[in-house]
Amino acid sequence: MALPALPPAIFCRPPMPPSAPPDLTTLAIDRGLAPIRHRRRRRWLGLAALAAVIAAGAGWYALQPHPVTVQTTPVVTTYPAQQYVVLNATGYVVAQRKAAIASKATGRLEWLGVAEGSRVKAGEVIARIDNRDVVAQEASAQAGVRNARALLEQAEAELRDAARQQKRNEDLVAQGFVAQASVDTAKARTERAAAGVAGARAAIAVAEANARNAQIAVDFTLIRAPFDGVIVSKSANVGDLVTPFSSAVDSKGAVVNMADMSTLEVEADVSESSLSRIRVGQPCEIVLDALPDARFRGRISRIVPTVDRAKATVMTKVQFERIDPRVLPEMSAKVSFLSQEVTPDDERPLTAVGPDALATRAGKTVVFVVRDGAAIEVPVTPGARIGDLVAIAGAARAGDKAVLKPASGLAGGALVRIAPK
Repeated sequence: MALPALPPAIFCRPPMPPSAPPDLTTLAIDRGLAPIRHRRRRRWLGLAALAAVIAAGAGWYALQPHPVTVQTTPVVTTYPAQQYVVLNATGYVVAQRKAAIASKATGRLEWLGVAEGSRVKAGEVIARIDNRDVVAQEASAQAGVRNARALLEQAEAELRDAARQQKRNEDLVAQGFVAQASVDTAKARTERAAAGVAGARAAIAVAEANARNAQIAVDFTLIRAPFDGVIVSKSANVGDLVTPFSSAVDSKGAVVNMADMSTLEVEADVSESSLSRIRVGQPCEIVLDALPDARFRGRISRIVPTVDRAKATVMTKVQFERIDPRVLPEMSAKVSFLSQEVTPDDERPLTAVGPDALATRAGKTVVFVVRDGAAIEVPVTPGARIGDLVAIAGAARAGDKAVLKPASGLAGGALVRIAPK
């Protein structure tokens, strides 16, 4: 369809005024824009070089060996006796015979002849209280005994003289030279002399009793060991005031504490729910925290027939079969209750590791030990199963960290990183 014709005025422009010819002198080339293109070219070259360096570094890093993250398990020392363990418990070494030694007398401590660790015998004097007053009283009592004995001798002499006089008078009466009254008088004198002798003997008994009391008072000032043992602590020093019950201000009761080391036992708490698994006479193995490499054989000596209501435990006392001089009171101990007696072979230490650490390489059993960030292939010979571990013989040492469940592609010398637990 043809468009309608428009009026001619729409398409007509007013005539342009005549313009001046262009000034060609103003046209020129700006020479300052040329360096911009050179700088852009150099920047692109730098970026290309940097990209090449980064690509080369990435390629080098990709070709380098990377550490493999692994889990580890320790190589430990174990004992065959552990396969007989039915129950474990913890406790402390306690001396069953111990004493806090004090004095029955009151006074200043004048002499102390022992220190911690001193071994003493029963009856040995280990300390002395100032006893000058009681020693003087004892000397007076001994003098009283001597005086009483002298009076007895005098009374006995009087008795002998009276008896002779009575005998003479009786003879004279029989001959008719003296009257019967003389005999009666001599007889009364003899009886008085005999009574004097009895009184003197009684006085001696009193004097000797007083002397014994004085001697006991002196003995109270001498502090003696009640049994053979070792001094474990000292509570008083020379010059301290010692009283029997430590009731005075700044006074001391016990001078020293001692224990009989031949009565050391381990007191362990056993849960009442596990009480059926132990019995008196059951063999045990004792490990002390202070002596972790030593194993001591023991036996349940008695079970205290009382349950601790707060802890729901029963105290079990384990006796050492042989007391080691290194064992001291109050040491922490772990007790393993065994199902049967152990032999000397069961007490020999063995190196062991978890079975998941064993691997096979070239027909040999090996473990991969992590040393200096690398997995070292160590050939081993597996032995008996001990609980959750396997005994091994070889160059692996207790304390090493073995790779747990090593991958089939893991080889000796590979870089490894231990995964955090």
